[in-house]
Amino acid sequence: MEGGVERVEAIPHGDGRPAGGPGLNVLLIGSDSRAGLTDDERRRYRLGGEPCHCADTIMLLHLSEDRDRASVISLPRDSRAELAAHTLPGTTERHAPHEAKLNAALSHGGPQLMVRTVERMTGVRVDHYLEVGFVGFMRAVDEIGGVDVCTARPLSDPRSGLDLPAGTSTLNGGQALSYVRAREIDATADFGRIQRQQRFVAALAHRVADAEVLLDPAVLRRTVGHLLDSVRADPGLGVPEMLDIARTLRGVDAGVVEFASVPVGPLGGPALEWDEEAAGRLFTAVREDRPLVPEGEGHRDGGVVPVDIAPQQIRVRVEDAGGREGMAARADRELSATGFLTAGVPEDAPGGSADGEGAGGAGGAGDRHHRTTITHAPDRRAEAAALAAAVPGAHLREDPDAGAELLLTLGEDFDGVRWVRDGRQPVSGAESRPVEKAGTSNAAEESDTADTGIVATRADRIGCA
Repeated sequence: MEGGVERVEAIPHGDGRPAGGPGLNVLLIGSDSRAGLTDDERRRYRLGGEPCHCADTIMLLHLSEDRDRASVISLPRDSRAELAAHTLPGTTERHAPHEAKLNAALSHGGPQLMVRTVERMTGVRVDHYLEVGFVGFMRAVDEIGGVDVCTARPLSDPRSGLDLPAGTSTLNGGQALSYVRAREIDATADFGRIQRQQRFVAALAHRVADAEVLLDPAVLRRTVGHLLDSVRADPGLGVPEMLDIARTLRGVDAGVVEFASVPVGPLGGPALEWDEEAAGRLFTAVREDRPLVPEGEGHRDGGVVPVDIAPQQIRVRVEDAGGREGMAARADRELSATGFLTAGVPEDAPGGSADGEGAGGAGGAGDRHHRTTITHAPDRRAEAAALAAAVPGAHLREDPDAGAELLLTLGEDFDGVRWVRDGRQPVSGAESRPVEKAGTSNAAEESDTADTGIVATRADRIGCA
């Protein structure tokens, strides 16, 4: 099965590297290699241009020491980086140290310069290197029967060929490649792209586990075979190690896979500048083998959930139909804290009573409802999906007579608001500092569970948004 793997000396030797620590760190690279694509595939998926031999996707995967948790951290490819002195691959041309974008490290100095640059920027020692080209990615997705992704709004990007309706779609290999590469869907370019890449990794892991690929030797052999046909890896990363990674990623539904992105500073320059303080906290957690999403009551939501529409653009009115005193006021405060434009509930409002006042569009007077409902107009489905990400378990109810404002009717099942953010925007240093999370009930909980200051999301909390 390893016959198609190109072995490369990616792991540097000598002094000057970060110290090793518990767990296993793998640098995952999606390269822009087009080798093996048919002419029809190049045309259909807009892959006709010449590759720059750059890193199209850069992720740092950390497997915990006992292999019960995986952390996937996206490194923006346009990050400003200092490249060490190097020789251009395939030449004798020597380059002095210079600035460049992170993705250029691969084309300037090959896998070893890529690893050295990531190690210098993160302070994390890389144990293995795995690079996958376009063809292996596409063929592996096709072999497992495609991957389901959910989007709250239509996605169209003529440059990559992506054209998806709102809702759930099963993507074949070529469509999946367009989905993770698209950069022209919105003005946020790489940040929306990173969000889609993380969602796809979660969906892919779910598909592999659901289809029991790891338990079917024939399917497993074909899938791995397709993937390895366009893989470059260090000599120490064999099939047993790859299967170890795959088995850990199978825990996506159990919440053992978590995602994060490097916090960045103000935008506007030719390259992205990392927020050194916030990024330092993130990579310290990795070096110390700590979860990025701490366990505990204050973090029962599984971290900050990225959504496709900024909550600051979504108007919400809260009413109660669960009969619990003050619950509507609490929900209003928590939604406002995470950015939604709420109508406000007076502090002296009953917030739900047995007579059902405030049940609004979810039922008449005298009704008490178990299930929380979001009522929205047909053209507000994307906004409703973003609100649903903040209110887990809420039922979506479409009403042609509803206006621009969403109506959140609280049922007896309402258990608090989950923190969300605009996933199309970069994680800023200010956003990643310790803050009072929505849904916390007292100062002790906040100080005990919000001390990491890291914005991360568990894979089992990534839904349709």
